[in-house]
Amino acid sequence: MLESLIAFAGAAVLIAMVPGPSTVVIMRSAVRSGRRAGFAAVLGNETGVLLWGLAAALGLSALLVASRLAYDGLRIAGAAVLVYFGARALWQARRGAVPEAGEDAAEDGPAPLWRCYRLGLVTNVANPKAGVFAVSFLPQFVPAGWPVAVVLVGFAVLWALIDLVWYAVIVWTVDAARRAFERPGVRRRLEQVSGVVLVGLGLRLASESR
Repeated sequence: MLESLIAFAGAAVLIAMVPGPSTVVIMRSAVRSGRRAGFAAVLGNETGVLLWGLAAALGLSALLVASRLAYDGLRIAGAAVLVYFGARALWQARRGAVPEAGEDAAEDGPAPLWRCYRLGLVTNVANPKAGVFAVSFLPQFVPAGWPVAVVLVGFAVLWALIDLVWYAVIVWTVDAARRAFERPGVRRRLEQVSGVVLVGLGLRLASESR
């Protein structure tokens, strides 16, 4: 079991370091609203990881592998979510509605943090590749003779913790560099870049097949 844990942890670290939609969303939250908002987005993303791991343990995510209709439906939904977030960022940048540093975080207490959490969660859950990854990747490390469902849930928790550590480093790094992003022109440009990236990722997801 120890060998399986070490192998899985190493693979999970490498996978966490590959940038994707979640990375863009988390960095954008940290740039716009500070460290707390960035961590809220991280927690939302890791909730999605745990949900996919639980789905793999229950056999639900296998539907994405077996059913082309289920996969394509979630793929289109996920693409629509990414395009919506990206288009919204571009529209806000165009209107000059990008908030000043710390403005979101100071607004009405926990509400902006909840929005960041929800954004991280939706971005992860709406990505069918995460489900296919969970059902095809996690079982490879289950030792022979061990209860599959229990081990898959344990691996999902470890996967989420590894993700959490990696994204925490990103959030701390982005927050430390926020002074460079405080000028409205720089923040607007970053909003434009994140919007283009999210729209591009959404369109790519929509056009891809399994």
